[in-house]
Amino acid sequence: MTERYWRVSMQSADARQTSGCRSITAVLAIVLLLLAVDSAVIDHRPAKAWDNGVASTPPMGWNSYDSYNWNVTEAQVKANADYMRDNLRQHGWQYIVVDWAWYYPGSGTGSPNQDANFQPRLRMDANGRLLPDTTRFPSAAGSNGFKPLADYIHAQGLKFGIHLMRGIPRQAVADNVPILGTTYRANQINNNTTASWLNLNWGLNMSHPGAQAYLDSLFQLLASWGIDYVKVDDIAAPTYRQSEVEGYRLAIQRSGRPIVLSLSPGPTPLASGSHVQSNAHMWRIVNDLWDNWTDLDALFDKLRDWTPYRSAGAWPDPDMIPIGRLSKQGPVGSPRYSNLTADEQRTLMTLWVINRAPLMWGGNLTENRAAELALMTNAAVLAVDQNSANNRQLVGGTRQVWAADVPGTNHRYIAMFNRDAAAGNVSVNLANLGIGSATVTDLWSGANLGTVSGTFTRSLPGHGAGLYRLVPQTTTPPPAMYTLTARHSGKLLDVFNGSTAEGANVVQWAANGQANQRWQFQDAGGGYYTVVSANSGKCLDVYGGSTATADGVRVVQWTCNSGTNQQWRIQDLGTGYLQLVARHSNKCLDIRSAATTDGAQAIQWTCGTATNQQWQRLQAATFTPAAPSLRRAFKAERAPATVAALARTTSSVGTTVVPCSDSLPLPPPPAVSPRCQLTTPKSLP
Repeated sequence: MTERYWRVSMQSADARQTSGCRSITAVLAIVLLLLAVDSAVIDHRPAKAWDNGVASTPPMGWNSYDSYNWNVTEAQVKANADYMRDNLRQHGWQYIVVDWAWYYPGSGTGSPNQDANFQPRLRMDANGRLLPDTTRFPSAAGSNGFKPLADYIHAQGLKFGIHLMRGIPRQAVADNVPILGTTYRANQINNNTTASWLNLNWGLNMSHPGAQAYLDSLFQLLASWGIDYVKVDDIAAPTYRQSEVEGYRLAIQRSGRPIVLSLSPGPTPLASGSHVQSNAHMWRIVNDLWDNWTDLDALFDKLRDWTPYRSAGAWPDPDMIPIGRLSKQGPVGSPRYSNLTADEQRTLMTLWVINRAPLMWGGNLTENRAAELALMTNAAVLAVDQNSANNRQLVGGTRQVWAADVPGTNHRYIAMFNRDAAAGNVSVNLANLGIGSATVTDLWSGANLGTVSGTFTRSLPGHGAGLYRLVPQTTTPPPAMYTLTARHSGKLLDVFNGSTAEGANVVQWAANGQANQRWQFQDAGGGYYTVVSANSGKCLDVYGGSTATADGVRVVQWTCNSGTNQQWRIQDLGTGYLQLVARHSNKCLDIRSAATTDGAQAIQWTCGTATNQQWQRLQAATFTPAAPSLRRAFKAERAPATVAALARTTSSVGTTVVPCSDSLPLPPPPAVSPRCQLTTPKSLP
């Protein structure tokens, strides 16, 4: 089931205009606002995952959609359950999920919609709760529902799941059935929204108490059947239905049964990450995935972006695995084994496990060949998915490296990917993992690759991948110091005037060998780092805290804390340059207006392709503070003794004249200050 979506193109960073200078009035307003709140940094890190006793590890199972569309029968479901019992259960696979339209009569290749007269009629009870079609599920006759099939699956040591469309059947609204246990009727609780690809349901108006009562009654019925997993469709995209998501979570809690909640389709908006993490166990991050390289290749960036929201009980879902025998009765293409090559299939599985993605197999299990079974039963590979931590991307671009920690040890998992069509080498600097040398095991083959030091390199086929476990033999010294050079200007990221003050501006400046141009990267978890000034020990910080997500917010140094506005993801561009992406805003470290002058202010801005967002990170030699006389000379050069007598600045609230003395030394800029136009070549940040 798909819902196509529009990609909104980003405006080029080179085309943006500066916001102008702040007025004294604006500065005073900011100061008053800061005085009115507590000085502690507000931390807007992702919310804690919802824990109802299930999905503490990524769910593993089979879903009927990729192989049977909406036509799957009870006999076919049982056959796949039997296969899982005999071949997969001991490897952690446990969910058998019947996908959409199990209540629609008969079978066919078209979309199972109803006409204007609600024909064909759907099977439902007196309270508008759908019941399985007895042609395809004969054991559901009478009031049995799915209980007999669930009992069978449970007897195999497995768990049973079903698909639901968001809301209440339109047929139930037309019939105006009563809502169980209330005085409400169905036509009081719908909101007249429906999926573009399936017209069977209306959405729910969650502001009406009858809507929650309907969901509660529905999940009471599902719990009585023994349902363990529910996939709710048309709820995560193209519109994220926040109130309805909360309604399903609450209904599960009230049902008294531990049920996994999976949301579909994708892409779920990244802006809803904290909400979905605390209200669902898994959620789709892309539209329907099929067996072609283009679909698979697009997932590298999606999975990277969702890294902050992955936690125990909350799993970003890249969709079912389109491997094995597909489309036996639709929905896409003719019956076939997956069009992904063997290398691409291994890449898919490697990408899924290093990201701890749910493993929901799409191919018909009973037609698995030895190759498919091998992908599903490699214990060392599956362990990465089920038991790893701090999963993150180390190197981006077309030759990617991802890493994860092995809990309870100092071991590391490394996944390498060659996204190019041609074979090539992929490398990782072990120092970036805190490792000097390590013994390496290939998890796909089980081969011991011996001991490596310094750099670990593997030759991979086009669209291929490798997965490895590294056992450190030696560790590396404390993190090195680095310089960060802006690609567009060749200048270094710099704390203005060598300041150690709270809120000192971060700018670009020509290389000078001083400590205020040196930075240490410290692991903040989840693939993010704090970037610490060697001069002050303070952190690179987006000014204003974790709520400061707008384009153009300046970057300063600030005492290190746990705020996500001090946490940065390294996005390797594969060109010798990288981007630094702020965790709280998902925006890039940028030099304002692509200026090339000394003193140009560092800001955050929506990530794009502009070179003023691209940085070269080079290891710096150990810094030795200069003699006092040299430090004074440096400061004098950085802060000229005279400036223009008068300058004019403009802001959104008017024009303010800002006098600048031509006879006083220029002090380091305050945390917030208006800018004045200088007659000297250098400008204040």
